[in-house]
Amino acid sequence: MPVVHLLDIAHGRSGDKGNGSNVGIIARHPDVYPFLVKELTSDRVKEHMKHVCKGEVERYEMPNLGALNFILNGSLGGGGTVSLKLDAQGKTHAAQVLRMKVDVPQQLLDAVSSGS
Repeated sequence: MPVVHLLDIAHGRSGDKGNGSNVGIIARHPDVYPFLVKELTSDRVKEHMKHVCKGEVERYEMPNLGALNFILNGSLGGGGTVSLKLDAQGKTHAAQVLRMKVDVPQQLLDAVSSGS
């Protein structure tokens, strides 16, 4: 199986929720969503973001959108109004998650690249 960045099969968006960042990861193709559900666990995201996230990672599945939403609790240094972090709203957190390396079946990569 090829090893690629999550960015090759998904895109994302992030922002803030108090002292936690909200990271949405969206499948680039409908066939990718079940793979994301299986592979992109709260624990895996927590491990990847351990330098940022000091609390629990919550995951919410949104099959109608082909997306997963993660709340990274304790990742914003108290929140936008009190944090001394450069990214007090977590706007870069989705980009950081999308840099995660994953083993992806070739047929999913082919589906994404062909758009079929």
